[in-house]
Amino acid sequence: MAQVLEFKLPDLGEGLTEAEIVRWLVAVGDVVAVDQPVVEVETAKAMVEVPCPYGGVVTARYGEEGTELPVGAPLLTVAVGGTGDAGPATAPVAAEEDAGTAAVQAGSAESAVSSEYSGNVLVGYGTAGPAARRRRVRQAAPAAAPAPVAAPAPVSVPAHRGPVPVISPLVRKLARDGGLDLRQVRGSGPEGLILRADVELALAAARDRQATAPEPAPSAAPVTSAGERVPLRGVRGAVADKLSRSRTEIPDATCWVDADATELMAARAAMNAAGGPKISLLALLARICVHALARFPELNSTVDTAAREIVRLPDVHLGFAAQTPRGLVVPVVKDAGRRTAEALTEEFGRLTEAARQSALTPADLTGGTFTLNNYGVFGVDGSTPIINHPEAAMLGVGRIVPKPWVHRGELAVRQVVQLSLAFDHRVCDGGTAGGFLRYVADCVEQPAVLLRTV
Repeated sequence: MAQVLEFKLPDLGEGLTEAEIVRWLVAVGDVVAVDQPVVEVETAKAMVEVPCPYGGVVTARYGEEGTELPVGAPLLTVAVGGTGDAGPATAPVAAEEDAGTAAVQAGSAESAVSSEYSGNVLVGYGTAGPAARRRRVRQAAPAAAPAPVAAPAPVSVPAHRGPVPVISPLVRKLARDGGLDLRQVRGSGPEGLILRADVELALAAARDRQATAPEPAPSAAPVTSAGERVPLRGVRGAVADKLSRSRTEIPDATCWVDADATELMAARAAMNAAGGPKISLLALLARICVHALARFPELNSTVDTAAREIVRLPDVHLGFAAQTPRGLVVPVVKDAGRRTAEALTEEFGRLTEAARQSALTPADLTGGTFTLNNYGVFGVDGSTPIINHPEAAMLGVGRIVPKPWVHRGELAVRQVVQLSLAFDHRVCDGGTAGGFLRYVADCVEQPAVLLRTV
């Protein structure tokens, strides 16, 4: 006798309470193995493939792609065990009793399918077992599911039914923004992989068809538009919540200074000319921040409002702002104070690439104690950073550009940068904040200052 088990959206860790269904990896009637990934979801922190702890036959799915589900909500049901009637089930399962029963009978003959429960705790990235090859037993209509979140109508393109190979997050986002159903697109990449060019071609063809379509007859009354509504969820929602909380809870202040970065740029050029791994400017700025925080530890802290205490932290876990296709994220370099310039360069590179590929884990995005924000990459000189709650300070760095500067008593063209420090006024006063920023500026202007304090 088969038993129908319900698999719910597991706890994904780091306080995450909901996730959006990006792509189903199985359909109703598919045979799944224990710990096989069944759905890809997007949280406020990362893209995650969720494995199912049961082995058997999928009898129902809950939620369409684009639907946001809370932790603990049903994801799918799986028939496990022997053949025959699946027994009492919920309404979605009963609606597919015939299809489910037939699939169970066929699935029981598959030696690779296990009807056991893995027993692993689904926190973080789910269970740790191997992913089995997906087997299609029979095609059946999907079960009734909760109404999906409103989304753009799918674009009509030449039909192409069948499995869609793994697609990059950027291509999926491009298709989703254009209202394009990727299951209707024929991929031109290896093994049918859908490339960005395939999506752009399909969207262009749809726009051409819409441009040549006859205009609808005017309505009796003019239609007024309320504007586009963009849901605050996923990364955008998490950023909105954190920045709002920072502005609400932290009495911040900002100070800034211009600095001559000519010597710092020359020092970096000399280090890179000596051979070996290249050193990034961000890594040198990180080294300066770490040593400045050792002199002014008040800024490497957090405020425990319940206990009315300032907690000064022993280690520097340095966050840095990174702009990605999914929005602004702040990866964290753990133990930045114990890393060399080369090690910092390598870790910045690794985390930046992971951010671009939407491959950051929740652990990569938490635990920061101080943030370095290089907004100069956007071509701007200055900013008033919003502190990354619950940290106590953030250093902002503008672009480095040639400017007139008085150097050794004479007017000269030098490489000038504006530095700004946003700090929690509860942890220190202006004297401490000014001292920190002045030390950073001195190290930028004269890197030898840093050598004297190492």
